[in-house]
Amino acid sequence: MDIDQARGPDVGASAMADPGVARRSAPTRKRRKSRTGLAFIAPFGALFLLVFVVPILYAAYLSLFQERLVGGTTFAGFANYGKLIQDPQFWDGVARVVRFTLIQVPIMLIFAMAVALALDSMRVHGTRFMRVTIFLPYAVPAIVSTLMWGFLLGIKYGLFGSLNDALGTDINPFAPGTTLISIGVMVTWAFTGFNMLIFYAALKAVPRQLYEAAAIDGANEFQIVRAIKLPALRGSLVVTIIFSIIGTFQMFNEPQILPSMVANSGVTTFYTPNLYAYHLAFTGSQQGYAAALALVMAAITIAVAYAVQIRGLRNATDQ
Repeated sequence: MDIDQARGPDVGASAMADPGVARRSAPTRKRRKSRTGLAFIAPFGALFLLVFVVPILYAAYLSLFQERLVGGTTFAGFANYGKLIQDPQFWDGVARVVRFTLIQVPIMLIFAMAVALALDSMRVHGTRFMRVTIFLPYAVPAIVSTLMWGFLLGIKYGLFGSLNDALGTDINPFAPGTTLISIGVMVTWAFTGFNMLIFYAALKAVPRQLYEAAAIDGANEFQIVRAIKLPALRGSLVVTIIFSIIGTFQMFNEPQILPSMVANSGVTTFYTPNLYAYHLAFTGSQQGYAAALALVMAAITIAVAYAVQIRGLRNATDQ
């Protein structure tokens, strides 16, 4: 008997002979690939639901209830949101973080951009050491950073305390009128390196041939920065602005720790919205009201960040 006949009909030939088999096997392969993809993203999906979606839904549920001395926890509908809109302490905290954002964020990003441009110019010696040194404060935990700056700027001990004793002055960085400035120094010190790396990575993505062509055409360093480097930083600038806005609107560690280190700093329980929500939930036993505050602040932060993103994309498109 012929060997090919002994093996039987070829499967590929039968599939070619019967187009229906090929049509049925194609969806089967697609379903198998889909199940494989879902299996890979299932751990992330479960974790995302557990640590992100479920807490938001639970906070929304809590915001519909109020805790009362008589009657305990009762359903209040949207009463917490109506009360929050009329709460002057909440809006005082919001106004403070907005002022902080408008002043601190531009200063920090300008400084970070200047450092990134200096490192990319290849005129600075020890760029690797400089990158690590400037980025290192970002790796310091916020609590440790606040404690360090509290000891450094405090008038009872540290640099300013010694200067006041030596010079007979009375400079207090943590006076009620200057505490926010001192917090701005802490935040700028901690996050300048992070933003610098984003700018530096964007500059490294620019082809060196552009710089060489500009130099051949007679452009100096300032003209190269203005015509090539700054436009290349437009996209990364939008990203850093969004990250910075989100971070400043969530400010909590510094005003939470400083009152225990410095007397008469002017930090109140509603100094920032996050600090206000913390005290409402864990000191005032108003979990429903704190949940409503947190959700409203999240909505404000998302709206501002989205507006910045849309404006940045529109400017990039116009260019």
